[in-house]
Amino acid sequence: MEIVNKILLVEDEVKLRNLIKEELSSNGYLVDIAEDGIVAEHLFNNNVYSLIILDISIPHKNGFELCKTFRSNNKQIPIIMLTALGEIEDKMQAFNLGADDFIVKPFHFDELLARMKVFLKRSDHEDGSENILKIHDLEMNVEKKSVYRAGKEINLTQKEFILLKLLIQNKDKPTSKQEILEKVWDLSFDTGTNTIEVYISFLRNKIDKQFERKLIYTKSGFGYFIK
Repeated sequence: MEIVNKILLVEDEVKLRNLIKEELSSNGYLVDIAEDGIVAEHLFNNNVYSLIILDISIPHKNGFELCKTFRSNNKQIPIIMLTALGEIEDKMQAFNLGADDFIVKPFHFDELLARMKVFLKRSDHEDGSENILKIHDLEMNVEKKSVYRAGKEINLTQKEFILLKLLIQNKDKPTSKQEILEKVWDLSFDTGTNTIEVYISFLRNKIDKQFERKLIYTKSGFGYFIK
């Protein structure tokens, strides 16, 4: 039986909200809509969703507050921020609060759908590799979705986990931005954003910052690698 994914759409602009819901429904998704933060939180607490599409500038509780709440209650659910706020500070705050992706309005539905499909793939990029991956004192349990360094647990978002896994699997070999786009974001084109750089920065802050020995490196013109 085919699995039908249920989406929580949090958007206060009526016309846009209805357009997105119509588009998602026509692509086979079940969609619950919330026009403000209070309704969104109520729906989240009383339903099981496959993915959340979240605006930032909404009444009562803004998207940043909701993102923090949703992530603290569910470490795995994908959260896509869909907002008119496009400054780097907004993106950094969203990612720091646990968002997995950030799309700036105006946007193309094809891009939104493409990014959603990445998160909703049942395989979650699992390819039958070993459950435990190790680099120096860094240990990743693929099945349990856990990461430890020197015995200390490192909390990662879904995208951070997938990106780190790719780097570990390619250890000592630079991984290009194009390969990261294809294998982590499932995109064959560069969207022109600095999302990869932002995520590498997040990983460095979590994996390397507190430790003397650094594991994540950049090879100019070739990409990123871990050793």
